[in-house]
Amino acid sequence: MAKTIKVAADRAYDKTKTVLPAEVARGVYMQNAPSLRALKLMHLMIATAGGRMADDVQHELRLSDIRRIDGMKNHDRTSIIPLFGELNAATLIHDDKEKKRVTIGGMMDQAQIDYREENMTGDLVVTWYFGRTFRDMARDSNHWAILDRQTVFHLGSKYSVLLFQHIASLTGLYHVTSKTFTMPELRAVLGVPEGKLARLADLRRFAIEPAVSEISQLSRLTLTATLNKIGRTVASVTIAWDEKEPEQKQSTKAELGRSKVGRKARRDGTAEIPVMAFPDFGSVKGIQPWDRIARDNAPHIDGRHVPDLRVLSDAFRKWCREKSVPLDALSIKKSFTTWCKSYSAR
Repeated sequence: MAKTIKVAADRAYDKTKTVLPAEVARGVYMQNAPSLRALKLMHLMIATAGGRMADDVQHELRLSDIRRIDGMKNHDRTSIIPLFGELNAATLIHDDKEKKRVTIGGMMDQAQIDYREENMTGDLVVTWYFGRTFRDMARDSNHWAILDRQTVFHLGSKYSVLLFQHIASLTGLYHVTSKTFTMPELRAVLGVPEGKLARLADLRRFAIEPAVSEISQLSRLTLTATLNKIGRTVASVTIAWDEKEPEQKQSTKAELGRSKVGRKARRDGTAEIPVMAFPDFGSVKGIQPWDRIARDNAPHIDGRHVPDLRVLSDAFRKWCREKSVPLDALSIKKSFTTWCKSYSAR
């Protein structure tokens, strides 16, 4: 038994930590990186499998288990299907330098959602098999990351999750407190698709700096990012980390117990400004002031409100993602109002 699987099996009792093979945690092996919610689901699946993650067996969890994850409490059968689709599309590419062999495969093989109990209890049973490439990687792994599940499940972007799991895989190495990434390496670690955030200024503003700040707020580590230039060109970025002092860890624990509404403002030191966040999932129907804004400003025909509020809500969240507008931005109420006025079902 390789060390990673043994560690995962030995820590099966600890429901607060997840043991992740370093090859997966470091992210550079994964292409088509999943979204934030799919990554959180992946962590739950690996934690559920534990010491059996390398076995060719069927694993199982329930929808009620998924709903316990921060930001995923409103999921249902319809909304989790695309998440498994994302995980199935993620590609693992492992170049074994010693064996001089490249392996390309998948994270997951097959998933099934049994909804026979749905009408009676509202719950579902989800089963899956991990892909052969992932199982082989886990079986042969001798390096691992132990991640605090609460931190992973509270992080608010896929960039934060991917960077956190990568750094966590390095924190146990003796005398290693930083790592320097070339720009292509850092983009790969963060899962930034080709063509997105192409300008360094955008990469810093929307990926690097928010991820470093959020990890520092919600984990046991404090991160810093330093740009390394050759002439006037940024050639690489050094990410350094320090273990927090006990009192700082208490503050982090308290933050994890607070509502995520206003978290960005508390992180940025603007918490005295009242913070309002657009719901990150589901319909705004009945949720004020968003329901009222939508009904007052979205199109009407013959006095009838046209867009379905769930469709409208999903469309606004998609617009925010495309424009890199945080759902808890200080101007989110104004943005939603303006957006509703120009909303078109097309």
